[in-house]
Amino acid sequence: MLCEAIERLYVADALLPDDEHPPAAFMPSAFMPTEFRIKWVTQDWEAREAHKLRRAVFCMEQGIFVGDDRDAVDERAQLLVALTCVAGMPDQVVGTVRIHNESTAAQPDLWYGSRLAVHAAFRKHGRLGATLIRLAVTSAHALGCRTFLAHVQSQNTPLFRRLHWDTLAEETLLGRPHTLMQADLAHYPPCFDPKSGFVTQSSTRAMGVAAQ
Repeated sequence: MLCEAIERLYVADALLPDDEHPPAAFMPSAFMPTEFRIKWVTQDWEAREAHKLRRAVFCMEQGIFVGDDRDAVDERAQLLVALTCVAGMPDQVVGTVRIHNESTAAQPDLWYGSRLAVHAAFRKHGRLGATLIRLAVTSAHALGCRTFLAHVQSQNTPLFRRLHWDTLAEETLLGRPHTLMQADLAHYPPCFDPKSGFVTQSSTRAMGVAAQ
């Protein structure tokens, strides 16, 4: 794919093993895509690249995990990705998040979002973080979600507040300050076609995030 050629322009990133990729590789602006698709993962390569991105952000960049961030939740979670598009075709995974049903008898229709990450080179392009959050909540809403929560790294709390999330509690997870937050579902109408998802355009005013 074209992304493999572009990645060689980072810092020879494409030549390193998966667990040695630099977390904040720079992509030359001349190659910066202007269109992105945010969707549920439907192909194996999308899942592989999403996990590679998570390792780069949570293991190498932030140092929260050692080696790999995957856990038992991944066995039952639905992955979402943000893809660059070249001539309208998906090319490279530059963002990801997962959603998972955590319903209990005491709290039915409870869903969580977690492992939100955006590639360092794309955090000011296309509102990728915000659009990943939007699809995460709206697709869960379409599946019957009545409560959607997330443990948000505290530095990202202002973004979630702007996106109509309410603070429930301050907490410490994995040695880092977090905020337990709840999405206001009135601002997230159900999305019944998450495999197609949303298309967003690049904007230098937009911000992507990495959140636990």
